[in-house]
Order: sequence, then C-alpha cells, then structure tokens
Amino acid sequence: MRNRSALRTAAPLIAGLALVASACGGDDEATPSASDAPADTEAGGSAAPAGTAAAGDICVEGDTVKLGFLNSTSGPMAISEQTVRDSLLLAAEEINAAGGILGKQIEPVEEDGQSEPTVFAEKINKLLTEDGVAAVFGGWTSASRKAMLPVVEGANGLLFYPVQYEGLEASPNIYYTGATTNQQIIPAMDFLASEGVETLFLAGSDYVFPRTANKIIKQYAAELGIEIVGEEYVPLDSDDWTTQVAKIAEAQPDFVFNTINGSSNVGFIKAYDEAGLGADNSPIISVSIAEEEAPAMGVDLTGQYAAWNYFQSVDSPENATFIAAFQAKYGADRPTSDPMEAAYTSLYLYKNMVEKAESFCVDAVNASSDGVSFAAPEGLVTINGDNHHIAKTGLIGQINADNQFDIVWSSEGPIEPDPFLEGYSWWDPNQN
Repeated sequence: MRNRSALRTAAPLIAGLALVASACGGDDEATPSASDAPADTEAGGSAAPAGTAAAGDICVEGDTVKLGFLNSTSGPMAISEQTVRDSLLLAAEEINAAGGILGKQIEPVEEDGQSEPTVFAEKINKLLTEDGVAAVFGGWTSASRKAMLPVVEGANGLLFYPVQYEGLEASPNIYYTGATTNQQIIPAMDFLASEGVETLFLAGSDYVFPRTANKIIKQYAAELGIEIVGEEYVPLDSDDWTTQVAKIAEAQPDFVFNTINGSSNVGFIKAYDEAGLGADNSPIISVSIAEEEAPAMGVDLTGQYAAWNYFQSVDSPENATFIAAFQAKYGADRPTSDPMEAAYTSLYLYKNMVEKAESFCVDAVNASSDGVSFAAPEGLVTINGDNHHIAKTGLIGQINADNQFDIVWSSEGPIEPDPFLEGYSWWDPNQN
C-alpha cells in the first residue's frame, strides 16, 4: 500500500463507455493512474492508456468555458441534490459577473442524474466526451460517485464532489470538497463521548456510505468504550422503517447514529415519532439531515443533532454574504446547508486552481492545485494536492424550533483530511 501522499481510488467497473476527444497541446506530463483500493471497497475502473487522447484534456477556446452540473433533480435524492444545483448556478452567476474564469464566461451544461448510479455514469460520459466540458460538478451518494469515478479517470477529466462521504478513496481526477470520515464521523463520535454516551444504535441506508461509515463507527466506538446495541439498514428508495424503529425502541440506546440518506429519512423520522421516540428520550445524531431537509421531515425535530462542517448559523462575513446572495436569488425562505455550501465553494476553488495554472487543461490544473484556497462561508479552505481533499472544521449542531442549527460543539480548528485514516491507530480496514 502506498503512503499517505499517494492518490488511491476504489470504484466499480463501468463498461462500454467510449471516451474519445482531442488532447491539450503542451501537456506532456502523464496523468497519474489510480492504484488499488483497500479490500473493503469496491474496485475497478482505470485511466486511459498511455498516449490516448482524453476528454478532460480539451483546451478551451472562445469566450466561454463549458462546465457540467450533474445533480439529481428527480428520484429520491432530489430532496437534497436540487439545492446543490441551485448553489452551483449562483456561484457561476457570481463568477461571470466578476469577469469569469481567465476572462471566459461559464456556460453551464446541466444533466439530471435521476438518483441512479448508472445514469450518473452515462451522463458524466456525455458531458466529458460529447459536450466537451472542462470539469463536472455534482453527485451525492457514494454509489453515484463510484459509478462516475472510472469514467472520469478514463477520460482524464475532473469531477468536483461536494458531499460528505465514507473516505477510503482518493483519485487524481476527483476533488472532494465535502468531509471525509475524520472530518465528520469521528468528530461526531468525539462529541458523543464528551456527552457521556455509553450505548449507540446505528441506522443507515443500505449502500456503501452507511455500511462503511458504520464499520468505522464500530471500531472507534470500541476505542471509546461505547457499546453498539443494534445496527439496521433499509434500501435507499424505501421509506418503511417501522420494524427497525421498533428494535431501536426495544434497545433504548443513549443515542442513535443516523446515516440514512435522501427521502428515506422522512419515513425513518415518521416511524420514530409514531413510536413515541424523540429528542427527549432517544436523541439522534445525523450526517445527512441539514437545514434543507429538516423542515421536510414533517415532524418537529427540535433538540435533535447533526454533524456537519457548515451550518447557516456560522457567524462570519463570508457566510452572511453567501446567505444574502442565495436568498436574494431563490427566496428569503430558502435555507443554506453544508452540501450546497461545499458545492458553491468547489466552483470558486476550481476558478482559483485554473487561474493559478493559467490553463484549463487537467494536468496543469492538478499540478497547481496544492495550497489553493478560498475564503468560503464555512471558513478558509485549502486544497491538499496529495489527496484532493480540503481541511474542514468539525461542527455539531442542535436543531431549534426554526429548523436551524445551534452550534453546540466545534473542533479546535480545521481538521486536515485523512481519507484512509492512516493517523488513527485503532482503524483496521480488514476488520468487520
């Protein structure tokens, strides 16, 4: 296994996608290929063979630059991904008003991932090879990201992924502007330990992010002396949590760690409420319920918790400006949230990377990425050029009566990304 500075990746094999385009002139440095992933992740996919022209190396000509915005505006993930799309469009509008990127206006090319990983793979292939976009922004579930990964690597393109995820991945063709595990899951566990939690129940959607996150949670819980008293999963497109919530009620844990994603959260919270469970007798800490989703649950969530790296309640001039701009464009009743802030930030980071490289060509952008920063609404963020993640401050918020989050815990400062948990002695990727 390579050391921490090496880029490594895990992804399913997506076959039958033709990746053809013309290459940038003057970029002779070969794009690094992905290496083997840890055994617990899904493997597959490869970069284009040496000497093969790649879609991501298209040089931008004319007065515009095409960028792909690939978000689910239909299906069970639309409840979350629509807001990411909105924030990307806001960032593009702001950047264009300020002169664009290297003097070129952003021309968004939008596609709907339809909440289906195979559709994400097909759409990113289209964006890179047919539309000739310089970079793609989007995706939410880890299944969608893993489906896109071999395509973007094979095309030597760029994907900016804005959502917290399970870690154990790094790719030369992906920038991860959401949290990796040591920036969200581990801080959440530190918070629970500080609250004296002794028993924990794990509830998640049945796909790679919750199962991998819970594997990490179980190992860290053992280190912290916290007992896991139950673990239940329901398919991502299912909203029937009645049986699983009954098991939570029987176990009576101190806390429930919620790794459910998308609209399935609505079914979970409804079943929770119908079982007589709430913040007063069975508190939940979530990693996928934010300001946008909280009011959509249909139940009063006052007192429940979430772990993120940004909340609308962050007190900073940059955040105040961001909130004002977003609500001016989309309505005063529209909240801001972590994934949309990470997406907004990703477009500005890309702009700064391109302008530092003085090129839209992928190899040049990657070579210039290390240390590129942006004064984001969440705080100053800086790219780690070795693993393509960014340093982020861990935050715990408690939901108030206005469906906003009062920040009740914070890490001491930005946490450096450690996607493979190499700095944590208790972590064993081969242990179930």
